[in-house]
Amino acid sequence: MESLLAALSGDFLGTPTYFWVAFIAIVIALLVFDLGILHRDEHEIEAKESLLLYGFYVLIALVFGAWVWFSRGAQSGLEFYTGYLIEQSLAMDNMFVIATIFGFLGIPRLYQHRVLFWGILGVILFRAVLIGVGAALVHQFEAILFLFGAFLVFTGIRMFSHSDEEPDMENNRILKFLRGHFRITNELRGRHFAVKEPDPKTGKLVTWLTPLAVALIMVEIVDLIFAVDSVPAVFAVTQDTFIVYTSNIFAILGLRALYFALAAAMNRFRYLQISLAIILVLIGIKIFLVPLGIKIDTMLSLGVTISILAGGVLYSLWKTRNEPDISAEDQPKTGQLEP
Repeated sequence: MESLLAALSGDFLGTPTYFWVAFIAIVIALLVFDLGILHRDEHEIEAKESLLLYGFYVLIALVFGAWVWFSRGAQSGLEFYTGYLIEQSLAMDNMFVIATIFGFLGIPRLYQHRVLFWGILGVILFRAVLIGVGAALVHQFEAILFLFGAFLVFTGIRMFSHSDEEPDMENNRILKFLRGHFRITNELRGRHFAVKEPDPKTGKLVTWLTPLAVALIMVEIVDLIFAVDSVPAVFAVTQDTFIVYTSNIFAILGLRALYFALAAAMNRFRYLQISLAIILVLIGIKIFLVPLGIKIDTMLSLGVTISILAGGVLYSLWKTRNEPDISAEDQPKTGQLEP
């Protein structure tokens, strides 16, 4: 028992081990609760259920942040909440790309939660690797923050200039690669990601991916691409690996719950990308100043981020107030996934 207590009170990446254990236990409990209780039987998730589940995840994140605040100090608590909000803001664009993927591949709402749930496991793993590498680079070479800052400013400007463009799924490189290297069924096979079916040339039973597996692979890769923007952005707030990682994971868990409400009216948030571009540029400038010894107050960063995000949401809803809601299911579907 003494050795266990000693291990828990020790440090891992600059944070007491019991903080990591508590976080992992909470995430596992949330995933078991989500899949084992709430979605034990697959069903279409409506906007109301999506909003309620999102509110639950937000509540858990707020409580966790309060624990960090009171156990590690107000500065750590503020950094957690700021990182959480930044990740939620920047990952919004990711949600719309996921909706486009589902619409293009013709994935019905009945199975979308299955893809998003298993996608979370990849997020937990890939974000850990990416944040671990980023933290190591920052601690060894602080000047790399200049590169992070410049990259975020460039990405924000590029996002602003391409805010009216829709993702070109037909010419998507990931989809082309999958079509060219894997057997893919033309249609879904229920809830299965892969099936055994005869090869049309040899007649032998071989493994085929289904559109559900294609959606999962594309969602994972898209999330990894978006993480290249969002993870450095949180490093502008703090270089504490624990804060960066936990705020990322809680934000993604919440947004995946919110997805179904967003996807039901994705056209209503048309101008949100502009506010996200502004946030990226400002964060890029902030992280660029860190190596110069110029630190912008965390509370100010939190307030500015909330204001810009809220402004983008309200402006989008106002500009599209007379438009009917358009969901992911209303997008064109290819129906042709075989190479």
